[in-house]
Amino acid sequence: MSTSPDLPRRASAASARAGGRALALVGIVLVAVNLRTAVAALSPIFSQISVDVSLDSVGVGLLGTLPPLCFAVFGLLAPALRRHLRLETLLITALGAILIGHLTRGLAPNYAVLALASVLTFAGMGVANVVLPPVVKKYFPASIGPITSMYVTIMALFSLIPPLVAVPIADSLGWRVSVSMWAALAAVAIIPWLSLWMRDRRATSAAMRAAAASGALTDDDVLPEISSAVVGRVWRSPLAWSMGLLFGTTSLNVYAAFAWLPELLTDLAGVSPAQAGILLSLYAGMGIPFSLAVPILASRMRSVSPLIALGFACFAAGYLGLLLAPAALPWIWVALIGAGPLTFPLVLVLVGLRSRTPEGTVALSGFTQGVGYALGALGPLLVGVLHDLSKGWTAPLVFLLVTLVVIAVAGRVVARPRMLEDDWRRTARDEAPQR
Repeated sequence: MSTSPDLPRRASAASARAGGRALALVGIVLVAVNLRTAVAALSPIFSQISVDVSLDSVGVGLLGTLPPLCFAVFGLLAPALRRHLRLETLLITALGAILIGHLTRGLAPNYAVLALASVLTFAGMGVANVVLPPVVKKYFPASIGPITSMYVTIMALFSLIPPLVAVPIADSLGWRVSVSMWAALAAVAIIPWLSLWMRDRRATSAAMRAAAASGALTDDDVLPEISSAVVGRVWRSPLAWSMGLLFGTTSLNVYAAFAWLPELLTDLAGVSPAQAGILLSLYAGMGIPFSLAVPILASRMRSVSPLIALGFACFAAGYLGLLLAPAALPWIWVALIGAGPLTFPLVLVLVGLRSRTPEGTVALSGFTQGVGYALGALGPLLVGVLHDLSKGWTAPLVFLLVTLVVIAVAGRVVARPRMLEDDWRRTARDEAPQR
């Protein structure tokens, strides 16, 4: 019996892919470590930075809105950066931008350089945000829930570290070291992806040429350029819009809390600034167990409606507690509000679970995070404006309560077991008679 000449090549490719998964797992962990380090690295040490770089309240506010804005803009741009760009190449580029951004922020001689370097840093993070879901689907198609759970939990953990260590390091080594030291993490994270990229090129070049010659070239290893037709279909997809609105409303509430919760608690609950800082840490820490559990639960549940309802209920109970009895049990209200964003890891895992193809995963990831972070950027601004206009916190809290209506409505659509590509086919059928 003859042996197909393709069998050795297929066996070699399968072995390479299996070996690459371990390296990819390390790479995913290291990327997750880098995705939030820059967000909270500056705010604890603005007083030290202002000695060398002129900072006013407007400048500080602009720096605070840059993360969600950059995540939105570059999340939407990520799928169109280059035609048929490998996922590994795009991650290396994103990590390189983060690395250079950290170093430049630490060396910034003035505000303009500090702001531009921050844009570069958050641009890299925004691209990596979008690329991670398709990377998980590529290397771990049967374990999307557990792997997403892992990297979202790591993101949550490493969002706590910069504000804890920024002040001590700035006091002992200077603010420039405190800001730029995070570049070391980005440099380490590049190593596994560079290794995967080099091995992938060596192992697949011959196979890709053969597949191209036979017309069997696949897109498993690339981030496909999303055509204008696909972009139009995504923008008309009820599922994509619902996921974007759910993610965006969650982000709006999260960024508003990070910006204003300490001051709100000081004014309403009568806590000291130190206690308000501890409560803010409680708020951030509540996301860790949910980041670990929600993606796994979502991947096993027939309907994610109970998870969305739980997030809605926690948000509502926490805000009502702050409105009606803020000084009674402030730590309970903060813990409840901190549990509300369980919809954040839920949407991230649904990006993979609500799409069938690599193109669909990339399109849904970019759209969801682009729209979501754009809405998130409005949170601190709108809460601040309402606080200034009303001279109190009732109007901002009522506004945040009203935003929960969006979570309820969008959540109903997201909870339905449907795929993005189903909307594509429906749109294509609707468009067919017009051609």
